[in-house]
Amino acid sequence: MAKNVSITPLHDRVIVKPAPAEEKTAGGIIIPDTAKEKPQRGTVIAAGPGKKDEPMTVKNGDTILYGKYAGTEVSLEGEDYLIMRESDILAVI
Repeated sequence: MAKNVSITPLHDRVIVKPAPAEEKTAGGIIIPDTAKEKPQRGTVIAAGPGKKDEPMTVKNGDTILYGKYAGTEVSLEGEDYLIMRESDILAVI
């Protein structure tokens, strides 16, 4: 599922493709666009080499959970991504 992008993150930064927002609730109710929550899950597309004394613990293709307001939103090649520090990642699923 990992996709090559034409940008390489530096140091301890990662590029994440956010998961799509939920369209329906568990009960089958359709959620309108205005009420959808920002997803907090995504897939690592690219990872930097890490800091001098701290190697990266995530790799391309990992599914991760991150904070609600983590990262900076960018648009590359028509797709939306997040660039964030590895420390903003809460867990690997």
